[in-house]
Amino acid sequence: MAKVRQDAWSHEDDLLLAETVLRHIREGSTQLNAFEEVGDELNRTSAACGFRWNAEVRNKYIDAIELAKRQRKERKRAQAAHLKKDRQHTYTKHVEPRTSLVMEPPETSELTLDHVIHFLQSMQQDYYASNQSLKKAEHLQKENADLHEEIASLERELSITKKKLTTVEEDYKTFIQIMDRARKMAVLDDQGSIKSPAFKMDKNGNLEQFAQGSSN
Repeated sequence: MAKVRQDAWSHEDDLLLAETVLRHIREGSTQLNAFEEVGDELNRTSAACGFRWNAEVRNKYIDAIELAKRQRKERKRAQAAHLKKDRQHTYTKHVEPRTSLVMEPPETSELTLDHVIHFLQSMQQDYYASNQSLKKAEHLQKENADLHEEIASLERELSITKKKLTTVEEDYKTFIQIMDRARKMAVLDDQGSIKSPAFKMDKNGNLEQFAQGSSN
């Protein structure tokens, strides 16, 4: 099954990558084997794992890498001493002792041309995928910047509109106060212009009202 996962690396993914690489270093294996193991675990290509290790994760585990290398050397020394001891036990006193050369395991496992070609092809595919992701990220960043600028512009317009609304509200309150004072003054003027009614007594002794200013 093709490995097509290209989403972002999580902290757990980075931790799995680091632990696997350090284990392979301690055991005398290659980092390529570690990348392939992590790739199978995370459904990623070994090239993607190698790129992540060299670009982001490796610098965080410098001390751990040195410790793993020392442990690998100690492991090899122990294996060599054990092998030498086993060989010495096989010698008899009648056999002339010969100098025994104990060959330590190679630092790295043997790489074939097919491994190298496969690794380079995977790295090329991931390189193209990374470029596409980078272009997409740049496009999203530009859109994000444009949106922030548009939001800032709308906020400025909103602030200006609020100030204008406050001014209109104040003018409206002032207008209402002026109209209220004018209404009160008009009522007072109307009350001052109304004259008190006048009365006169008729021949029967009854009071009757008559309009002022009229003749008797």
